[in-house]
Amino acid sequence: MIEIDVTTDTLRPKLDEAQQALSDLTPLLIDIGDLMVGRTEDNFISGTAPDGTPWAPRSQTTIDAYARRKPPVSPVAGVLRLTDTLKQSITYEVGSDHVDWGPSSATIYGAVMQFGAAQGQFGARIGKDKNGRDFFMTIPWGDIPARPFVGIGPEDESAILELIEEYLEGLIED
Repeated sequence: MIEIDVTTDTLRPKLDEAQQALSDLTPLLIDIGDLMVGRTEDNFISGTAPDGTPWAPRSQTTIDAYARRKPPVSPVAGVLRLTDTLKQSITYEVGSDHVDWGPSSATIYGAVMQFGAAQGQFGARIGKDKNGRDFFMTIPWGDIPARPFVGIGPEDESAILELIEEYLEGLIED
């Protein structure tokens, strides 16, 4: 093995600085978190998964249910975009060696939208309606297709690699 001992006054401080910067990647991970929150929000606007695959359209049953609401819900709003609550809940958390992003815990239905759910997967509601009639309703009342919105697609990967490259170049150029 070849060993190089750097003792010059110019190189040693720069190597120490680079080592310190690489031991805590928080600044880089904040940039990645910002990027991925924006890209995830873009998935809602485009109605696509991170890899560019279009989301399943609303079923006719859902469209009909929206039409029966008082007031009716416009079918024009994009899939997963009736109120934009889920889109607006996307946030990130950073540690010294990781970044996590996705919907806040307040949007408990986010996992169902991401992964989908089968009719009745979460049980059922049984009871009496306001007219005293018995009812039985599965939860969810129909199959919900997966509409992935969180993840890393090929374009995201390229953008993250660019951020990493810029970060490393910044360490060298200072």
